[in-house]
Amino acid sequence: MCTLTAKASTSKYKVYKNEQDASIIPTFAVTIWLGWMGGLTYSIIFAATLANAFQRNIIIAIFAISLILPPAFPGKLGETIGNWIMKQAEKYFGLKVTIENEDAFHKLNKEGRAVIFATEPHDLLPYGVFVFNSALGYLPGKIGETVKVLMTGAIFNLPIMKHVYSWVGGRPVDKKTFRSRLANNLSLAFVPGGVQEVTLIDPRNKDDLILYLRKRKGFIKLALEHGTPIVPVFIFNLDHSFGYVMPRGKLVNTIARKIGFLPLFFWGRFFIPFGIPNPVNISVVFGEPFDIPFEGDNISNESVEKYHAIFLQKTIELFERHKNAEGYGHRTLKIL
Repeated sequence: MCTLTAKASTSKYKVYKNEQDASIIPTFAVTIWLGWMGGLTYSIIFAATLANAFQRNIIIAIFAISLILPPAFPGKLGETIGNWIMKQAEKYFGLKVTIENEDAFHKLNKEGRAVIFATEPHDLLPYGVFVFNSALGYLPGKIGETVKVLMTGAIFNLPIMKHVYSWVGGRPVDKKTFRSRLANNLSLAFVPGGVQEVTLIDPRNKDDLILYLRKRKGFIKLALEHGTPIVPVFIFNLDHSFGYVMPRGKLVNTIARKIGFLPLFFWGRFFIPFGIPNPVNISVVFGEPFDIPFEGDNISNESVEKYHAIFLQKTIELFERHKNAEGYGHRTLKIL
């Protein structure tokens, strides 16, 4: 990883840029991480059609044992594997990270405060959140060391996947986990738009980038409950990762909300169905934290509306400041 200056020398932005390497080892690591959707699909198809009794029993046994074991199994070894995967993913995607005000994070660390990183967009798969992995070291101090990514709980109900996503720092995005981390002054990252944003993707519309945020106010209430600052984060270039065929309709949207992901057919690198993403250049931009007052149990609707509006405005401004540099100059951000 090398450090570059952003724009002119007078800029306060700090920019990290990695040379892209999509050779065998980084590709293998990303396959271990993001290839399990295809791996599980093909294993089930094989067990149901071509496998003999012995092979079928082996697959069932592996899945059953995985479901019984805790997500973090085998502990430190799993974490070590996860850190290695993240370092290889950093190369595979030629990760670029821009931090608008690193001093603000140092200040929050000094004050001993946690942070909520509200990250957009979701796209088909919001894998760009791997930037938060502590092994990559982009965020300073306790914030960078302890931040975890909260993601759909469906992942932690699937064999093998629940372990891999736990190794790389994932946790379920439920209110209990969210509130527990803030109560213990531990930072978290999540994608507020969620799976609903996937249903809004229109491959025919190359100009609009749609975020589903107007009704996403629950995290604002939790921030007010604990007085936790919020940081808008934007990930550029996710939308070039996969090809896909997407089902449409109210029923599909309802199913997606219930199960935590949208069932669709997609293909990635080498046109492999349910494969890993194409090695696109992912760019992540961290905006400045903005303060949220502590209101405890006395949260007013006025406060929720006020700070939700501030979050939306900060997200729009963050996108506008960086869209030209990231090749999105022709695109318009729309928030539904």
